[in-house]
Amino acid sequence: MRRSKNRRGRRSFVPVLLAGLVASASARADAAAGATACTGCHGPAALGSAIPSLDGHAADDIIAQMQAFRSGERKATVMDRIARGFTEEETRAIAEWLAKPEAARHAQP
Repeated sequence: MRRSKNRRGRRSFVPVLLAGLVASASARADAAAGATACTGCHGPAALGSAIPSLDGHAADDIIAQMQAFRSGERKATVMDRIARGFTEEETRAIAEWLAKPEAARHAQP
């Protein structure tokens, strides 16, 4: 009887685990699309223009800046609103995508 309870518990955990993996994969797949929102101001491939480049920054640094914009700690004319438009998971996925070397980002399908 005890063994059956453990199996039942494991079976109920599987859908939760799969849902988390699907959501995570979805966020990664949308990272490139989300990052295209950055190019309007940060330039093609986020290499910079009048606005600073995002290329070469560590993902954690990009995330910290987005959190600062989102919380109002860092003042901005537009970035605060843009930052609030992304979930933490989306922000992380976009930041990790932007942190890749520029050539690697463009090589992805």
